[in-house]
Amino acid sequence: MVWKVRRVVTGHDDQGRSTFLFDDQNGRMKEMDSMPGLALTDIWETTSTPASNAGADDAAGRPVRLEPLPGGSIFRIVEFPPDTVWMGKVDPAIAFESIGAGDVHDSASDDPLRHKTNTIDYIIILQGEIDAVLDSGSVRLRQGDALVQRGTVHSWSVKGDEPCILAVVLINAVPAP
Repeated sequence: MVWKVRRVVTGHDDQGRSTFLFDDQNGRMKEMDSMPGLALTDIWETTSTPASNAGADDAAGRPVRLEPLPGGSIFRIVEFPPDTVWMGKVDPAIAFESIGAGDVHDSASDDPLRHKTNTIDYIIILQGEIDAVLDSGSVRLRQGDALVQRGTVHSWSVKGDEPCILAVVLINAVPAP
C-alpha cells in the first residue's frame, strides 16, 4: 500500500496576496508496475534555478520521471518495499524506462537498482530502515537519518519486513567523474 502524504502548496492570488494553492493527497504518484511495492510520489518540481514562484499551475502535474530537468529539482517521497517482495522478479530496464531513465541503470551489475544520476539528492528517512549501497560498501539508514547522495553509483536494499519511506529533494547537477 502506498504511503499517503498531505501536500500543501502556497502561492499568490490575483492581488498578490499569499494563499494556499493546493491542499491534497500525494501530488503525482507512480507505483512501479515492474517493481511491486516501489512507489514514487512527486510533491513539487522546479524547472530552473533560480526557481520561479510565479503562477498557480501544479508543477507536479506531469508524468513521474527519475531526474529533474536541467537546472531543476524534484521534491519526492519514495516507498521502498522489502527486498523479499520484488528481488528476482524485476526487469531493471523496464523499471527505469518507465520513469524516463532507461540509461541510468548499471547494466554490468546484477543489482537491479544499481544506477547513477546527474543529481545531488538530500534524503531523510521518514519511516523504516534501508541500506544505501555504494561501490565501497553499505550503510544502514534509520528513521531520522539524513543522506546526501552526490551523483554516485548507488543502490538501495530493505533487508527487514517493513517498507522504508524516505523524503528526497533531487537537484540537477553537473555529472560526477
